[in-house]
Amino acid sequence: MSAAPRLRRAVIGGGSGYLGTALRDALRIDGFDVRTIGRSGADARWDDPAGILRLVDGADLLIGLAGRRIDCRYTDRNREEILRSRVRTTAALHRAVTAAATPPAVWMNGSSATAYRYSLDTPRTEADPLEEKGFSPDVTREWEAALFTGETPGTRRIALRTSLVLGRGAPVMEMLLRLARLGLGGPQYDGWWFPHRRYRGIGAHPTDPDRPDYEHSRGRQRLSWMHEQDFVQAVRFLRDHDEVAGPVNMASPHAVTNIDLMRTLRRAVHAPFGLPAPRFVLEPGMAVLRTESELILKSRWVLPQVLEDAGYLFRFPELDGAVRAIVGR
Repeated sequence: MSAAPRLRRAVIGGGSGYLGTALRDALRIDGFDVRTIGRSGADARWDDPAGILRLVDGADLLIGLAGRRIDCRYTDRNREEILRSRVRTTAALHRAVTAAATPPAVWMNGSSATAYRYSLDTPRTEADPLEEKGFSPDVTREWEAALFTGETPGTRRIALRTSLVLGRGAPVMEMLLRLARLGLGGPQYDGWWFPHRRYRGIGAHPTDPDRPDYEHSRGRQRLSWMHEQDFVQAVRFLRDHDEVAGPVNMASPHAVTNIDLMRTLRRAVHAPFGLPAPRFVLEPGMAVLRTESELILKSRWVLPQVLEDAGYLFRFPELDGAVRAIVGR
């Protein structure tokens, strides 16, 4: 009697979050034995290097998504935790990969598209440098440095430079839909606000922003986004395409302006109007909600050049179809 075939093992660091849960479910459907690393209720804890090594050694796929959520106020304590939670967990995975007798074939790790240059008129691809300065870009650069440091000859490494992921239950999506239903779903206009230092640089090589804290974008700031199903499908695609390594922009090929985003959301929830929110109105609201206005006022326009060149076909390339799929479920 032959032995049962071994299930492929996938390890997800930070598997209890929104994206981690979606990936965990999808990989189980694909026939993987999915193990998780986290703070509680996981197969190994971040403060247990031996436990992490046991999971990583012999795994077929490793995905690192751990990190404190960024939809918070950038207090000194939160800033440090946003950076530390990403760098330390990535470094822990790196130590396990390099120590493993049988390292995973591919390691995908979280990153962000926020380090690309602020742009209203020109999109960025993976070929462009991460030249933006300040807090969020510094976090992204250190996060990727922890991933790509040293050699991992048996493991292909990919940095998932993720844009805003849209789906039912996604925190930012739920907030924007709520605003639209309440008649507050007009565009958000950037403009002058009292100077502050919450966006100053951080980490080993902090950089201070080299442009004003605001742009008179008039709602034309670009939003790069990706439907949750495309995020999951793209991870599956990258898993199976050995020729892809390095940074990968996780974004739809069709970014939208803030005006178009809010119009699409209003249409989806049948809101007859949406009051616009200039920054002097937006900032007090963000303070009450304990989050930051840069999440919706920054203009980040990125293209998924690597995915498209490799042949990935988006299920939801256009925002209207993506939002209707989410709201209509």
